[in-house]
Order: sequence, then structure tokens, then C-alpha cells
Amino acid sequence: MKAYRLTEFGKPLEVSNGPTPSPHGTEVLLKVSAAGICHSDIHIWEGGYNIGHGKTYNVGERGGVALPVTMGHETAGVALQAGPEAGPVALGRQYLVFPWIGCGECAVCLAGDEHYCGKPRSLGIYRDGGYAEYMLVPHSRYLLDLDGLDPVTTAPYACSGLTAYSALKKAGDVIRNERIVIIGAGGVGLMGLTLLRALDGIGAVVVDVSEEKRQAALAAGAMAAVDGRASDAVKQIARAIGSRPRFVVDFVGSEDTAALAFDAVAKGGKMVIVGLFGGAAPWSLPMIPLKAVTIQGSYVGNLAELRELMELVRRQRVTPIPITRAPLDHADQMLGSLREGKVVGRVVLTP
Repeated sequence: MKAYRLTEFGKPLEVSNGPTPSPHGTEVLLKVSAAGICHSDIHIWEGGYNIGHGKTYNVGERGGVALPVTMGHETAGVALQAGPEAGPVALGRQYLVFPWIGCGECAVCLAGDEHYCGKPRSLGIYRDGGYAEYMLVPHSRYLLDLDGLDPVTTAPYACSGLTAYSALKKAGDVIRNERIVIIGAGGVGLMGLTLLRALDGIGAVVVDVSEEKRQAALAAGAMAAVDGRASDAVKQIARAIGSRPRFVVDFVGSEDTAALAFDAVAKGGKMVIVGLFGGAAPWSLPMIPLKAVTIQGSYVGNLAELRELMELVRRQRVTPIPITRAPLDHADQMLGSLREGKVVGRVVLTP
């Protein structure tokens, strides 16, 4: 089978033509129908995260990512074969794959939060993922029946959608009673906008430095779009909302966006950081208790949340974000386009 594999951090993906794997035990073999390219893939490709103060978190040495690996954690495909212990799976059906798999044995995993496991086995990061014609899924419980949904538009829900959904849930009832702020109008930010409507949210002001992405946010239903580089960005946000927001979600996660989120959020409010752009915390420590601000991180989501999200999608309450379809052979090229900020919405590979 053909697969595009990361063999050296920071180097072009290499095409591999090897045998199609066979499922054993609880595994299920899928023929890949769609594989989204996520911004997290850039950090994996680069080999690390900028953690500020001139330091880098190395995903190989510290994170345990071993090369070579086939990236791609937003995957949908057709179940072709199942191992003898895989459990119920309908061969020939299209499935969305939950990729955030843990050890399955620790207290965290048993509580249903495999994405927090200290011994992760995430697909496309620690195990081969969807930039390929076929992929193995460790167990049928990680498969969500698409039930006639388009695999290309639904593949991004495995990360982009799940990440946005889990972050918005951390707002509680605020989203149904007040306008919120979304920083970043990339694939996850736009997904957050569409999910906000599905969750009966009042509305959102979107912040982005790209005019093209601000326009995309307005087209997706944002009540206003603010240039984050504007000297009066905080005042523009408050003016558009009518007051300082009590909930700000930062889908970028840079020093600049975190500073803006902190300055914009109301006293007693909450800011949730999702993005991994990088840097160090820019806040004055005394201002955190003085503003009584809650600062929370949000990392993807669990299997139960993905099931909740897909139920929303099945009820046709979620509008798909803009999708650029590309053949598998363009995997490295499209990863480069995303790295250069040229993508609006999501790129999905179609083997």
C-alpha cells in the first residue's frame, strides 16, 4: 500500500510502498476514504513546540514520538477486515476514527479520558495514521459509524471538530446567554463558530490577523470580526459584544493572542487556550487574582464527546467548514501550504 511517512523531522514526507497490513486480535483494517491535515501535524513534522524563553519541547526525545510514522489523525474509511477479537464491526461501512487512544488500562483511561493518558498511542502520532491507502485501528470501539455522512466533510471532526466542541463545553451556560470571543479563524476556529450555533450559542466575535480568514468567519456566522493587530482590538471586542466577554477561547495559542485574550476577558471570566502556536505566558501574575480570571487549557476531547458531536452532525445541526480536497500524492505539498498559512478551513486528502 502507499503511505506518506515522516522519516526525519523537518524533512519532506517520504512515500512508502509496502504490503497492506492485516488486522490481528482487536484490530480493524480500514481503507482510508479521507484524511484531514491538521495544524498539529505541522508541530509533529517540525519535531517540537516553541515553549518560550528560547526553549523547544522535542516531541521525539521528550514526547516519545518514534520515526518513521505515517501522520494523519483525522481519518474516515471503510472497514475491510477485523481481527477475531475486534468486537462488532460492519464490514463495508464508512467509519470515523477516534485517534486519541491511551494505554486502556490506567485510571485515566478507565475513566474515559484516554486523551490524557500518560502512555498515549494516538493514531498519526504514536501509531501509523491516515496519510495512507489503508490503516489499522486498535479496536472497533474507536470507530463511529458515519451512517451515510460524507467522509470528506466529517473526517475533520475527529480533531478539529472534537477540539472545538470540547473547548466550547468548558464555557458552560455562558455560550447560551452571552456573546463570546473566538480567537483564530483557521480550521478549528471556524469549526467552533459552526458548533456554537449547533449548541444554541448567542454568537461570537472572531479575532484574526488575516483579512481573508476574517471574511471567512463572517461568512460562517460571526457577529463581528476584529483584526488582532489593531491597537484598539480590546475596545473593538467590547464594543461589538456590548461589554467585556466572560468567555474567550484562543484557538491560536501565541504570546500575542494569549495577551489579547487576557486583556479582553471580563473580571471573573474564563479564557481557554487551545492552540499550540507557542511561546511563554505573557501575563502579570498579580493581575490573575486581581481579575479573578480562570485560565484553562483544552486538549482535543474524549470518545464520549466525539460521540456527542457526531450526534449533532447527524441531526444536521452543524454546517461543514470550507474543505479543500487533495489527492494523497499531494500530502507533503498541502502540509506545506498549511504551514505557510495559505489554507482557509481544512485540507482533506482523498486516497
